[in-house]
Amino acid sequence: MLRPLYDRTMALADHPYALWCLAAVAFIESSVFPIPPDVLMIPMILARPSRAWLIALVALVASVAGGLLGYAVGAFFYDSIGQPVLEAMGKAGKMAEFNTRFNDFGFWAVLIAGVTPFPYKVITIMSGWTGMPILTFVATSILARALRFFLVAGLLWQFGAPVRNFIEKRLGLVFTVFCLLLFGGFFALRYI
Repeated sequence: MLRPLYDRTMALADHPYALWCLAAVAFIESSVFPIPPDVLMIPMILARPSRAWLIALVALVASVAGGLLGYAVGAFFYDSIGQPVLEAMGKAGKMAEFNTRFNDFGFWAVLIAGVTPFPYKVITIMSGWTGMPILTFVATSILARALRFFLVAGLLWQFGAPVRNFIEKRLGLVFTVFCLLLFGGFFALRYI
């Protein structure tokens, strides 16, 4: 069942519009979409290793731009919807305490979410919601997403053929591990 999907993804990875698709996925993943851009980025690099750095750069720029959208969602929709609801429930004071704690560790929260499988969109929205300084948010997002995307690009550029062989031989295992990481990120989100 996975083999035709994998083969189709590999074929699409070399399509002339593949970079635009990657940019769109990386952009919306940073604010609303649940699927990380790695799903497109990895096959694109495996299909054309010579473009690894360009692919990582496109993912980085689009992801940080999407993170700014997530930041804006948190900043603007919290004031119009979230705060009145919390005030009606008598919880507005607790939010001020949470905002202070989050912003005290905001650099690390953005860095960790930007590098790991933890849903980055959650941190982008929370950063705007808590009023994290925009320069801190942008600088940390650039650092985190660059680490993630360029590390993946570098590893695939260096070890592309063996990685591709491993994925193709153990596609079921790779898919299972990917799903566990994805759902693990959502599960961790419930307890933060």
